Amino acid sequence: MSGLGEFFHMGGYAAYVWPAYGVAAAVLAGLLAESVLRLRRARRRLAALEAADGGADDAA
Repeated sequence: MSGLGEFFHMGGYAAYVWPAYGVAAAVLAGLLAESVLRLRRARRRLAALEAADGGADDAA
């Protein structure tokens, strides 16, 4: 093997390395998705609270 093939073979450790990369990518994707969902939820809650307050800006 040479070049790219050697890279993907990872010196014989591909069966361990690639799944580890997959798990890490899945965890990061899950964290990103959770963060986006929490942000959307917080924005909706803030909008509801501001609407209930009448949109008054009491910054004095």
